[in-house]
Amino acid sequence: MTTPTPDASGATVAPTAPGTPHGDAGEDLPRKARASRATLLGAMFLMATSSIGPGFITQTTQFTVQLGAAFAFAILVSVLIDIALQLNVWRVIGVSGRRAQELANEVLPGLGWLLAALLLVGGVVFNIGNVAGTGIGTEALMGLDPKIGAGLSALLAISIFVSRWAGMALDRAVVVLGALMIALTTYVMFVSNPPVGSALKNTVAPEVVDSLAITTLVGGTIGGYIIYAGAHRLVDAGTTGPESVKDISRTSIIAILVTSLMRVLLFLAILGVVAGGAELAGTSQAAAAFQSAAGEVGLRLFGAVFWAAAISSVVGCSYTTISFLTSSTKTPARTRNLLTGGFILLSAILYLVLGKAPTTLLVFAGAFNGILLPLGIGVMLWIGWTRRDLLHGYEYPRWLLVIGTLAWLVTLYLAVVSVQPLIDLMTS
Repeated sequence: MTTPTPDASGATVAPTAPGTPHGDAGEDLPRKARASRATLLGAMFLMATSSIGPGFITQTTQFTVQLGAAFAFAILVSVLIDIALQLNVWRVIGVSGRRAQELANEVLPGLGWLLAALLLVGGVVFNIGNVAGTGIGTEALMGLDPKIGAGLSALLAISIFVSRWAGMALDRAVVVLGALMIALTTYVMFVSNPPVGSALKNTVAPEVVDSLAITTLVGGTIGGYIIYAGAHRLVDAGTTGPESVKDISRTSIIAILVTSLMRVLLFLAILGVVAGGAELAGTSQAAAAFQSAAGEVGLRLFGAVFWAAAISSVVGCSYTTISFLTSSTKTPARTRNLLTGGFILLSAILYLVLGKAPTTLLVFAGAFNGILLPLGIGVMLWIGWTRRDLLHGYEYPRWLLVIGTLAWLVTLYLAVVSVQPLIDLMTS
């Protein structure tokens, strides 16, 4: 009797029937197809849930309070930029079958390790905030002490990676958590009764345009490690090469749309409360907004959403950060998983020592990643334009490179103009 076995990434591989040559027509193709779909779905939600963390909720709430309905324009611009950039990054990494830092080292020796070091800084800052977020979530959900809640949540996240079925556990966990966040936030959005007409008008004719808000959104959605999360997962699972372009592109777009859906739902939920004249006081404006919209039930829902956002981001951030510090071919999967668990443990210890991450730190992390974003994106676009050898002879669509380059120039401009506001944010 044969049983499913995990592949190098921990994903389940269907067994071959006795007497059937491996890889022949007798192989269990339906099961392989299901495993492939599960991997694509997992990669999509890994990227989406990696971006929907405590910083995501904090940033969205803060800018909605500051800008009101005009924040809709910043969301639209960030979504368009995100799609243009993610299409290119996922395609370059997916077609080449190599991680971002490995490709960067091929462009210029040492550049990949510089990129990894910079992303490590952002990853550590974000993960301290993510671990802190799990404590905030469990406190709002069940009244548990934040440090105890964060410690238990960290242990849960670590268990995903020390499991023998790490890849399968990772894929399923992020899908469930993502669906939970969307469902609960949708309910609060309807209850808060937002001024949808005003939001739609400001989407194309904004009353205020805030470059820092756009940079922070882009940085928080695909900045730093986030844009590489799903693409690296596909590499580890073996969904690579020119023949996988269709799956890679479709998955990358849907991942951004899932993230954008959550952003819009949260924005409208908060906007409904703000437009109703509620004062969002207390240590968490988001918690106050959920409670104002749905009372005590709303506060518990906030706890569930915030915890789900935080724990999924702990998983995604840790997985992707370690993927930048290891090799997809030379580092055994078990070693990578243990290192990922160790990174989660380190983040939890730093949180317990430093205390909860303040709102300013979470907003800073998003803006910092937005400023660093042009470096990694620039390398990926350079490969698309000039290094066909790294893409196994794949004929890269020029139109895609053009829109990617235009979006990259926008991120470069936003990064430059946001330096001073970011300095002001940290010194105020």
